[in-house]
Amino acid sequence: MFTVIETPTFQKQVADVWNEADRLEFISFIAANPEAGDVIPSADGARKVRWTVAGKGKRGGARVVYFNVAAEEIVLLVAVYTKAEKANILPKEIKR
Repeated sequence: MFTVIETPTFQKQVADVWNEADRLEFISFIAANPEAGDVIPSADGARKVRWTVAGKGKRGGARVVYFNVAAEEIVLLVAVYTKAEKANILPKEIKR
Protein backbone atom coordinates (compact mmCIF):
# COMPACT_ATOMS: atom_id res chain seq x y z
CA MET A 1 0.00 0.00 0.00
CA PHE A 2 1.28 3.42 -0.97
CA THR A 3 1.06 6.47 1.28
CA VAL A 4 -1.55 8.93 -0.02
CA ILE A 5 -0.97 12.68 0.35
CA GLU A 6 -3.70 15.22 -0.39
CA THR A 7 -2.55 18.62 -1.67
CA PRO A 8 -4.29 21.73 -0.27
CA THR A 9 -5.99 22.20 -3.66
CA PHE A 10 -7.34 18.66 -3.57
CA GLN A 11 -8.56 19.13 0.01
CA LYS A 12 -10.54 22.24 -1.00
CA GLN A 13 -12.08 20.57 -4.04
CA VAL A 14 -12.94 17.22 -2.48
CA ALA A 15 -15.52 18.68 -0.09
CA ASP A 16 -17.65 19.67 -3.11
CA VAL A 17 -17.43 16.20 -4.66
CA TRP A 18 -17.57 13.50 -1.97
CA ASN A 19 -18.60 12.98 1.61
CA GLU A 20 -15.98 11.72 4.07
CA ALA A 21 -16.85 8.03 3.59
CA ASP A 22 -16.52 8.30 -0.20
CA ARG A 23 -13.23 10.19 0.12
CA LEU A 24 -11.79 7.51 2.39
CA GLU A 25 -13.01 4.75 0.05
CA PHE A 26 -11.18 6.38 -2.86
CA ILE A 27 -8.01 6.87 -0.81
CA SER A 28 -8.01 3.18 0.14
CA PHE A 29 -8.47 2.21 -3.50
CA ILE A 30 -5.73 4.45 -4.89
CA ALA A 31 -3.27 3.44 -2.13
CA ALA A 32 -3.67 -0.18 -3.24
CA ASN A 33 -3.85 0.62 -6.99
CA PRO A 34 -1.49 3.54 -7.68
CA GLU A 35 -1.34 2.82 -11.42
CA ALA A 36 -5.13 2.67 -11.88
CA GLY A 37 -5.41 5.90 -13.84
CA ASP A 38 -4.36 6.72 -17.37
CA VAL A 39 -1.26 8.85 -17.88
CA ILE A 40 -2.18 12.36 -19.05
CA PRO A 41 -0.07 13.30 -22.10
CA SER A 42 2.33 16.25 -21.59
CA ALA A 43 1.59 16.44 -17.85
CA ASP A 44 4.90 15.22 -16.37
CA GLY A 45 3.54 11.75 -15.58
CA ALA A 46 0.29 12.84 -13.93
CA ARG A 47 -2.52 10.31 -14.07
CA LYS A 48 -6.30 10.68 -14.18
CA VAL A 49 -8.76 8.14 -12.84
CA ARG A 50 -12.57 8.07 -12.86
CA TRP A 51 -14.46 7.48 -9.64
CA THR A 52 -18.12 7.41 -8.74
CA VAL A 53 -20.12 10.26 -7.28
CA ALA A 54 -23.39 9.44 -5.52
CA GLY A 55 -26.19 9.43 -8.07
CA LYS A 56 -23.91 9.87 -11.09
CA GLY A 57 -21.99 6.61 -11.44
CA LYS A 58 -18.46 6.29 -12.79
CA ARG A 59 -18.85 7.80 -16.29
CA GLY A 60 -20.60 10.95 -15.09
CA GLY A 61 -18.78 11.08 -11.80
CA ALA A 62 -15.49 12.43 -10.53
CA ARG A 63 -12.08 12.69 -12.13
CA VAL A 64 -9.04 12.60 -9.87
CA VAL A 65 -5.64 13.83 -11.03
CA TYR A 66 -2.65 12.46 -9.16
CA PHE A 67 1.02 11.62 -9.34
CA ASN A 68 2.32 8.13 -8.59
CA VAL A 69 5.77 8.55 -7.04
CA ALA A 70 6.61 4.85 -7.24
CA ALA A 71 10.20 5.15 -5.98
CA GLU A 72 8.92 6.60 -2.70
CA GLU A 73 5.63 4.64 -2.64
CA ILE A 74 3.60 7.86 -2.54
CA VAL A 75 0.43 8.89 -4.35
CA LEU A 76 0.01 12.68 -4.47
CA LEU A 77 -3.61 13.72 -5.03
CA VAL A 78 -3.58 16.97 -7.00
CA ALA A 79 -7.15 17.71 -8.10
CA VAL A 80 -10.67 16.32 -8.13
CA TYR A 81 -13.58 17.55 -10.22
CA THR A 82 -16.81 16.26 -11.68
CA LYS A 83 -17.37 15.66 -15.37
CA ALA A 84 -20.20 18.21 -15.21
CA GLU A 85 -17.67 20.83 -14.03
CA LYS A 86 -15.00 20.09 -16.60
CA ALA A 87 -14.57 17.34 -19.17
CA ASN A 88 -10.77 17.42 -19.12
CA ILE A 89 -8.00 19.18 -17.27
CA LEU A 90 -5.19 20.83 -19.19
CA PRO A 91 -1.57 19.84 -18.52
CA LYS A 92 -0.70 23.46 -17.66
CA GLU A 93 -3.35 23.39 -14.91
CA ILE A 94 -1.73 20.30 -13.40
CA LYS A 95 1.75 21.80 -13.41
CA ARG A 96 0.72 24.75 -11.21
